[in-house]
Amino acid sequence: MLTIGCHLSNSKGYVNMCKEALSIDANTFQFFTRNPRGGQAKAIDPEDAARCREMMAEHQFGKILAHAPYTLNPCAEKQYVREFTWNTMADDLVRMESTPGNLYNFHPGSHVGQGIEKGIELITACLNDILKPEQTTTVLLETMSGKGSEVGGRFEEIAAIIQGSELGDHLGVCLDTCHVYDAGYDIVQNLDGVLEEFDKVIGLERLKAIHINDSKNPFQSHKDRHEKIGEGSIGIEAFSRIINHPALRNLPFFLETPNELDGYGDEIRRLRGLYV
Repeated sequence: MLTIGCHLSNSKGYVNMCKEALSIDANTFQFFTRNPRGGQAKAIDPEDAARCREMMAEHQFGKILAHAPYTLNPCAEKQYVREFTWNTMADDLVRMESTPGNLYNFHPGSHVGQGIEKGIELITACLNDILKPEQTTTVLLETMSGKGSEVGGRFEEIAAIIQGSELGDHLGVCLDTCHVYDAGYDIVQNLDGVLEEFDKVIGLERLKAIHINDSKNPFQSHKDRHEKIGEGSIGIEAFSRIINHPALRNLPFFLETPNELDGYGDEIRRLRGLYV
């Protein structure tokens, strides 16, 4: 079965997210760990988390994906921004143990003029600081579109971060279809070639999740603007190939398209209809 879900609000807790996912025929979901602008996170209700784990097992959910706030930047030039980011991510990983064995995704960040090598060095230092041997959560670096001074627009940059990390067994990758297409990886005309390159540079065993988004912009635009499935420059035929590809079909897929809950439900049903 296709494991697919969408981004849901965690403002009402884990059980509510499970119920919303089930209402649109999803069997996983993504959520922000806290306000997407960062700041304090509300306390986790142990009973809510426990009931969520029961519901996930009952309905055979795939792994769920927590997303770090977009505003975090582990390779910022200013030390206080880095410290806030590192402390927030460390706290998130402690909180993730209320739903053990799942996934935590973050944007590698922007080096803001320090250079790509310095950015990679700082991101690696962050991971070496926050990752713990005993954690059950796998931390995912997200592939980026390469706009501005973003780190992660090339597979080699992500590979360098993983290779420099002391606890690399706790790391994986979330591939965003919009981001990689905008970055110049042609998943429309050459999906096999892109995955072969990913395998050569990073290793397909590191690929743990897919952000499945169409793109408002053309190939290699470095823009990062998501579109609804089949309404952008990637197109529905490419998504059919993506969800059915032998290297991808058993991974969890997470929609981040510009939609409300009903719209996500429509996309999920459409993609399930293409899954063979």
